[in-house]
Amino acid sequence: MTIDGLKALRVLSSQDIQTNCTLIFNAMQALAAAKAGATMVSPFVGRLDDIQSDGMELVGQIVQMYSHYGIRSEGIVASVRGPLHALQAAQIGADILTTPWVHLKAMMRHPLTDIGLERFLADWEKIKNR
Repeated sequence: MTIDGLKALRVLSSQDIQTNCTLIFNAMQALAAAKAGATMVSPFVGRLDDIQSDGMELVGQIVQMYSHYGIRSEGIVASVRGPLHALQAAQIGADILTTPWVHLKAMMRHPLTDIGLERFLADWEKIKNR
């Protein structure tokens, strides 16, 4: 986030142009972007985790600040590294999550679901031609 970026957000916002302020790495960047009129802000949680910082803690800070001040900007949890980030984002109350397809598929899997589906299909095969 730069001063020029904040100026651009303010100008675009005044023209009713929706914006997503990306590459957010601390709570003050997120607050400044929202106050400048960003429609959305995107904290990159995975990149923070890569440098041994807690990306999801930042999401929690943003959600809390926005709630406290009645800020309407939405938070997009970006740079997701796995299904755990998605779960944490939902528990914290993030507005939006972007995730690779491979993580979305992993979120829908569970060993007991797989076993149950196998059993249902096997039972169906037994009775479908009666």
